[in-house]
Amino acid sequence: MSKQSGSLRRYILTRIALAVPMVFILLVLVFVMMRVAPGDPIAASQGGKLSAAELAIRRHAAGFDKPLYEQFWEYLKSVATLNFGTTFSDNLSVRDVIIQRGGATLSLSFGALLVATVIGVPVGLVAGRFRDRGIDVTGRLFAIITYAAPAFVLGLLAQLAFGPNGLNLLPTSGQSSLLVGLNVPTTTHILILDAAIAGDWGAVGDIAQHLVLPSVTLGLIIVGVFIRMIRVNVIQTLQGDYVEAARARGIKETSVVTRHAFRNALVPVVTVLGLQVAMLLGGSVLTEKTFNWPGIGQALITYINARDYAAVQGIVTVFALVVVVISMLIDFVNALIDPRVRY
Repeated sequence: MSKQSGSLRRYILTRIALAVPMVFILLVLVFVMMRVAPGDPIAASQGGKLSAAELAIRRHAAGFDKPLYEQFWEYLKSVATLNFGTTFSDNLSVRDVIIQRGGATLSLSFGALLVATVIGVPVGLVAGRFRDRGIDVTGRLFAIITYAAPAFVLGLLAQLAFGPNGLNLLPTSGQSSLLVGLNVPTTTHILILDAAIAGDWGAVGDIAQHLVLPSVTLGLIIVGVFIRMIRVNVIQTLQGDYVEAARARGIKETSVVTRHAFRNALVPVVTVLGLQVAMLLGGSVLTEKTFNWPGIGQALITYINARDYAAVQGIVTVFALVVVVISMLIDFVNALIDPRVRY
């Protein structure tokens, strides 16, 4: 085993070991937040329809009459087995809810990342290349506005501009047209992928049209981070000695920017890309509600309104675990790209 591969292996093992207490702390926080929430979760989810005796039976079945340490132990075991219990309000498996709704959230998040990358990377590159000029000021102003604007405001503006009350170019609600969604066979729970697997390209086009506005809305929330990060790194790399050396050798300015400065400026974007997952998950809740998108965020709002603590606890736990796993993967990629990270 070479020295570099050994250092990478040690780094990965150390990062996994450090993730264990992080996950434990997150699980403790989720458990405590659900337990300190006001009201009885069983009574709240049933809307006062059950008698005291029936409530006692439901509380016993859910384990809410056990001591807190026993409830926490059961919670840890459920997370370890990926069995997040059953919802109080509609008696569904939380795991099934996440699987069925997760495909919609995944497609929305991927679309948002694509939008943020397509817009943020070139704008950040141009802004850094032409520092303090008009195009740079415009790019920075655009980044600040999109970063500060709430998701539901951007969504409502997009609906007004491109919906039936505006240009009437794009759908403003749902993941697909009603008949299209019903006729696509479920294989992966990602509707556009299921339609492609079935070879129904008309359905693929319909789903893609419904995906545009929510993806652009969610993507604009994080595009400002991409623009500012790339701009700063392009400015720094353009001042590097190796860039000056390339210019001294007579290399064209376009090649200096794209082949030297730009490639090095993209390295921190990998880290930023992973860190934005948490913001995407938070933003997807409001975006899905605004566009009636049938994802996990929409389900979370529904269960919060129903005060279904079991469902909320399971969904929030999955969100937390996803953020931790992606953070670890990003660290592994960084260590693979830049050996300095391993030390």
